[in-house]
Amino acid sequence: MRFLIDRSNRRMAFSVLTVLAGVSGLAAVGMPGASSAPAAPEWEVLSPYPDRIVLTWSQDPTTTQSVTWRTDPTVTNPVAQYALASPGPRFEIDAVTMPARSEVVDFRSVPDAGVVAKYHSVTFHDLSPDTLYAYRVGDGERWSEWFHFRTASREPEPFSFIYFGDAQNDILSLWSRAIRSGYTAAPDARFMVHAGDLVNSAHADGEWAEWFRAGGFIHAMVPSVPTPGNHEYRPITPEDEEDEVRRLSVFWTPQFTLPENGAKGLEESSYYMDYQGMRMVVMNSNERLEEQAVWLEGVLAQDPQKWTVVAFHHPVFSSGEGRDNPRLRSLWKPVLDRHGVDLVLQGHDHTYARGRSPAPERNAFTGANARDAEIGTMYVVSVSGAKMYQFKPERWDDYEAKLDRQAENTQLFQVIRVAGDTLQYRAHTVVGETYDSFDLIKSDAGPNRLVDRTPASAATRSLTDSPAYDRR
Repeated sequence: MRFLIDRSNRRMAFSVLTVLAGVSGLAAVGMPGASSAPAAPEWEVLSPYPDRIVLTWSQDPTTTQSVTWRTDPTVTNPVAQYALASPGPRFEIDAVTMPARSEVVDFRSVPDAGVVAKYHSVTFHDLSPDTLYAYRVGDGERWSEWFHFRTASREPEPFSFIYFGDAQNDILSLWSRAIRSGYTAAPDARFMVHAGDLVNSAHADGEWAEWFRAGGFIHAMVPSVPTPGNHEYRPITPEDEEDEVRRLSVFWTPQFTLPENGAKGLEESSYYMDYQGMRMVVMNSNERLEEQAVWLEGVLAQDPQKWTVVAFHHPVFSSGEGRDNPRLRSLWKPVLDRHGVDLVLQGHDHTYARGRSPAPERNAFTGANARDAEIGTMYVVSVSGAKMYQFKPERWDDYEAKLDRQAENTQLFQVIRVAGDTLQYRAHTVVGETYDSFDLIKSDAGPNRLVDRTPASAATRSLTDSPAYDRR
């Protein structure tokens, strides 16, 4: 086999699939669509030096931190070091060295991938909560620079995180504006939620190269919480192409070390974690919707946190013209309603939409009524990359929901702050303007109260001039 199995039995199936692709005799140029994505650029040269360093969590954020990186296959002693961060440079004297788990991936026969690389991962354990650490990765001779991360507090202390809709196209040239502007606006953000379609072509190594370079050191300093979109799914083998079978990106599990507490068969693409008084739930809206509805019911039924945020790719209430996801809505929305989820973060439609469903005990909104400030779940669709669509002419008129804010042709990022009984949401354009803003106020006696803080000067943005991307 061409994989070294390291994290779970789930990887065995992925390894077999990779071997099948490798022995199929398929040349990259012989696969339909093989030239549809760019090859890795000249600056992306595999070497023994670490690259594509990314922080994630696979376990408790209060006492652990996971890091994943890539090298060429010649590295035989991958390790990571961590130490308490200090103002002085001699902290490294007390650094703890941990061996990494590694896997060789041979994707030369996978269309658009065409790479043989070695991925490494380490999870630091037994860390102190709410503590700043320094870490680096390498092989004992060739090291990355030192980076910082902070563990979560055991208590529900205030914190912020950043949410990005689809990056997908022109990732390095244009999505870089979003992630860098987001970090500039919220340098103390504790993590970043990516609501799917991180790239355009699931198995394209060149596009993943752009995604990592666009974020640069930010990926190594601020943990990512990714959810797969439909563009993270593509055929791998000729048989897949013939049968119209799409599979999760071959790079997903090697490059992201994520929790394995998700729906069966979707570990690391559905999962949840608790962070300082908030439960963050990630779902995979591409497959097994029924099984995930059952899994979500269990996750929410045993949720002890004050705030609950759920992220997935395909919207419950679509905003893109000609789009709708009725099956997802019928299966997942009742669960979200029943458990009073506070906020749902989505992508896919390449527009911006923010609106709300009625509070759980109400059947519908009652119009211009004071009780309309008491809401159920708030739903957001956003886009951070360059690909733009038109908003549906009927807006959300066909849904039992109220659309509060919309936009076209606008790259956005969202900073969300959780502090006690208040969740603050701010949507910013990549040039720093506040486009949308609201607070949710938690009440033990009933639904959340909405305080709309959208600037009066922020006029609704519409599509006037955008590249004509294919919407497939």
